Amino acid sequence: MDTTMDPIFPTAMYFPDYENETNINHFEQPDWQVALWAIAYSLIVVVSITGNVTVIWIILAHKRMRTVTNYFIVNLAFSDVSMATFNTVINFVYAIHNDWYFGLGYCRFQNFYPITAMFSSIYSMAAIAVDRYMAIIYPLKPRLSSTSTKIVIGLIWAVAFSLAFPQCYYSVTQYHPPRTICLVNWPDDYGGMHHLTYQIATIILIYVLPLLVMLITYSLIGQTLWGSEIPGEATGHCQNQIQAKRKVVKMLIVVVMTFALCWLPYHIYFILGCINKDIYTQTYIQQVYLAIFWLAMSSGMYNPVIYCCLNHRFRTGFRHAFSWLPFVKVSEEDKMELQHTRTFRMNNSYRAENTKCHMNSRNSTEHDSLQSTS
Repeated sequence: MDTTMDPIFPTAMYFPDYENETNINHFEQPDWQVALWAIAYSLIVVVSITGNVTVIWIILAHKRMRTVTNYFIVNLAFSDVSMATFNTVINFVYAIHNDWYFGLGYCRFQNFYPITAMFSSIYSMAAIAVDRYMAIIYPLKPRLSSTSTKIVIGLIWAVAFSLAFPQCYYSVTQYHPPRTICLVNWPDDYGGMHHLTYQIATIILIYVLPLLVMLITYSLIGQTLWGSEIPGEATGHCQNQIQAKRKVVKMLIVVVMTFALCWLPYHIYFILGCINKDIYTQTYIQQVYLAIFWLAMSSGMYNPVIYCCLNHRFRTGFRHAFSWLPFVKVSEEDKMELQHTRTFRMNNSYRAENTKCHMNSRNSTEHDSLQSTS
């Protein structure tokens, strides 16, 4: 029996020589190994759902947290929650048993939704990077409104649905006694022009292109925020503003790097599979795949931890959310932190001060550049 996992997402398997060995499963694992993997995958599901639902609550339940950046973080958290809920467990069961128990409808959904959720996740991060770039590099230009932000999020999901549709359309289930398989039955078979074109286009669109956009935007942001020391004549408020922006950008960069590192082995795995399909028939490949898939799925559980560790307001929000635990204490300062409104930020004096901070930082950078060339 040759068992092969079909790229982009692993619910698609096929068994080209199944008729030769119908009752032998070369990928069967001992119970203790299955139990260890089950614990590892359960950790992803519990932490990802609990953490990301808490993030969504922190932002939507507190007016102070409803910013453009945080709306995109809500979308990112929703994508991670839905991936953990609808994809992680099902894929784990299929990878362990090599038998599809869930019918044609869920086979189509399972091949369709992971691409959609991943596209939504990474383009939410790209939108955050562009928004931060505009806010820091061009502070006088108008920001996205709440309505515009929701429209952008809607467009992200619309494009994601379009990109994932072929996976849904060509998904089928096949019965090879005693097992059923779920696969994407491309018109010209596995490795044909349709499949390879889709594979390459998807990896570019859901990994390479958005990461390139974020690399450029965060490099330019970093050059502005860290390119020179905070000007000596800057006011205390100005210094606080620059320091706060640096902390937010650090947090967002960590989120992006975590996502990129978690998903890199997954994409490499399937690229190698396109080059050499025989690697999927090796007896060790199931363990390699389970480890790579665990790492990719785990990307959704790290973000809430990163927010909590690197952002004071999110940390306060988590303390509020888990204040029912006996070892979590909420101080008076914490109680005020998320309730304090930010209406004062819209007045002209604040915008003038913020722009002055930006211009002072820019002038200092230009002065340093002139000194280095003289």
